[in-house]
Amino acid sequence: MKFIDEATIHVEAGRGGSGCVSFRRERFVPRGGPDGGDGGKGGDVIIAGDKNLASLHDFRYKRNYKAENGKAGAGRDKTGREGNDIIINVPLGTVVTDRDAAIVLFQALRDGETHVAARGGRGGRGNARFVTPTHKAPLEFDPGEGGEKRYIYLDLKLLADIGLVGHPNAGKSTLISRLTQARPKVGDYPFTTLNPNLGVLDDDEKKFVIADIPGIIEGASKGKGLGLAFLKHIERTGALLIVLDLSSNDIKGDYATLLDELRTYKDSMLAKPRLVVINKADLVPADEADRWRAYLEGLGEKAVVVSALARLGLDELRTAISGSIHSLKHDLAEGVLENNDDRVS
Repeated sequence: MKFIDEATIHVEAGRGGSGCVSFRRERFVPRGGPDGGDGGKGGDVIIAGDKNLASLHDFRYKRNYKAENGKAGAGRDKTGREGNDIIINVPLGTVVTDRDAAIVLFQALRDGETHVAARGGRGGRGNARFVTPTHKAPLEFDPGEGGEKRYIYLDLKLLADIGLVGHPNAGKSTLISRLTQARPKVGDYPFTTLNPNLGVLDDDEKKFVIADIPGIIEGASKGKGLGLAFLKHIERTGALLIVLDLSSNDIKGDYATLLDELRTYKDSMLAKPRLVVINKADLVPADEADRWRAYLEGLGEKAVVVSALARLGLDELRTAISGSIHSLKHDLAEGVLENNDDRVS
């Protein structure tokens, strides 16, 4: 199934019910007064975050959503029934924008969190509401207001604690499969990962959600390859795992390219805590892997040598993740609500 992370839908709230024109007709009451009731309010269109959804795939087939209209008022001062709301569930991490006004309306960051995207119209007044001392038999009524309507652009940015960043064939998919229960497609050719993958690293008392995105190549931030479409999925991650391939002919260049593409996409990406994972240690002598580790640590990076395929160094990596990144949970809980680019844990 193709991963869908963008969609445009049209939403329309319900129209308010019409007010009623009615006069009492009771036995032994020769001149009954007006008793037309008000119309009911139209239903709202509500956007709700849902932790059980993973993509915007459902919006590929249904693009128009309309809430129920309010019912008309009736005699004997009966108010019409309000129209039923319609609730549109979206994955956590979805940014909801008014397409035409280019205004962000809502960001679904918590399960069950809701926002009224279009408000239902008010019900019209019945003729009983128009009575005055000099106007005792009014025929006036209100037809009810129309509901709000707008085009909404949905943009999903995955919520994860840690984002895996690396070139195609760096072994990110194998790595996430070793660290978590995720089972992404793995191959020995570029762009094996065509869709983002999420996995949960369970380290005793601490759990981290890890996102693996398609490989980043030079020019990804400008639309080359698959990287641009998915770089946004690590915008809200608390930390980054930079995955380098020890079998590459230009490890220095790979490292520089990844940082440059992150910086070009958004400066704040390099402000995130990060850990460099030097992968495929089974393909080179141990002293060569150690030299690259020393080189990166000389640049101020914290680096771990692993072989995801051969399951080497994974315990050290888990310890490094747990020891240096788990504090983000506390930091995010303190400050994420003030920064829309961060992740809520």
